[in-house]
Amino acid sequence: MKNSSKKNFLQKNNKEYKKNSDFGFDSKNSKRSEKTEKFLKNSAKNKNIENLNYYDKNNTFSSLKRRKPTFKSNTEFPDNNSDIHQKFTNKRNFDDWIWGKHSVYEALSSERAINRIWCTSEIFSSDKFYLLLKDFKSKGVLIEEVSWNRLSQLTYGASHQGVALQLAYSKTISLEQLIDFSRHNCANPIILALDGITDPHNVGAIIRSAEAFDCKGIIIPQRRSAGLTGTVAKVAAGALEHLQVSRVVNLNRALEELKKNGFLVVGLSGDGQLSISNFLEKAPLVVIVGSEDKGISLLTQKKCDYLLSIPLKGKTSSLNASVAAAISLFHLTSK
Repeated sequence: MKNSSKKNFLQKNNKEYKKNSDFGFDSKNSKRSEKTEKFLKNSAKNKNIENLNYYDKNNTFSSLKRRKPTFKSNTEFPDNNSDIHQKFTNKRNFDDWIWGKHSVYEALSSERAINRIWCTSEIFSSDKFYLLLKDFKSKGVLIEEVSWNRLSQLTYGASHQGVALQLAYSKTISLEQLIDFSRHNCANPIILALDGITDPHNVGAIIRSAEAFDCKGIIIPQRRSAGLTGTVAKVAAGALEHLQVSRVVNLNRALEELKKNGFLVVGLSGDGQLSISNFLEKAPLVVIVGSEDKGISLLTQKKCDYLLSIPLKGKTSSLNASVAAAISLFHLTSK
């Protein structure tokens, strides 16, 4: 009997345990574990997606396999060199440029006005070009020996054959010719000389003022100065057609030559001790205008007979180079 009651008790407890397992506290735990399992599965799935995205971003090969790259426009990544050349020549004005052996040789032989020449060392030393290039260099035309790659960069991939040039919008004359011309029918001529003015807009504006105040000519050094480009001619507004221009290899040597021919050399400088309004000398003059940032170079200042300043009354400490030139010419020609 004891055994049977013990057996019944155990069976009863087992049933209650089973019941509790199915519907009671343990059942809630089982539901929570199912939710947790689902959450973990979703988390793992999301993590795999994130890892996949990260891999795609950092693995170019994987990205390229799935999609082709798209460009904003066909001209942004052209397929051939001609497209590259066409794109950049549209952006940059090459109307005054000539390149290629035959075209450049004809331009040099026809005595057209040349602003600048770029060539490789092979072209410069060749029998066909050497004498021509040497002659233009002596006339003040800037000739640069550059590498083939550099010339390709300048012409944006054109078929240049090792040589290119930029035409000038006006012919230049020698310094000797300018001196003779300036003295013709004028006792005290004024000539302008530019030192380090590389902005073509300033050069064009100075040329315009020089012609307006009846200057007899302008001297532009071969280096560290803008040449007679299309921009200069446009800003000069026609004045370039009526003003003699001489391009010199060395400005300081040119000043020495002018001194020998009776010219006084006058430099415009903010540090000048003499006000331009008090300058009363009557003689042929060379007026030197320096760049806005550096002014007249120290070596050129030593060549000057006078350093003149423009008295300023406001808080502005300096003037634009072309404005300073115009004011100076007004003072010097009104005496």
